[in-house]
Amino acid sequence: MHELGIVFHIAKQVEEVAKENDVKHINEVILQVGEVSTVIPAYLTDCWDWNCKKSEVLNGCKLTCEQIKAVTFCEGCNKEYPTVEFGKICPHCGSENTYLVTGNEVMLKEVVADD
Repeated sequence: MHELGIVFHIAKQVEEVAKENDVKHINEVILQVGEVSTVIPAYLTDCWDWNCKKSEVLNGCKLTCEQIKAVTFCEGCNKEYPTVEFGKICPHCGSENTYLVTGNEVMLKEVVADD
């Protein structure tokens, strides 16, 4: 389960930023999770809730996951298409000369802190 490692990494980053900015408590962290990233948002949230109980700055902090749609680009016809629906083969021209443009990433989007 790589979700736990992701949670540890993000929590550490957020705690460091909070400390640098003299923030005592973080209310919410918003992550963007790619549709084909293999990260399961429900597992991420469970790990986040468990981990936050161990941190004064993050205790009670909500994790919100926003999905980034997977999009693939076809070098055969220079068109994009939804990856999950069509996979590696371009629905426009049938080419397999394609690559993923978005949808595999996990990014920290926003941190909401107390005033």
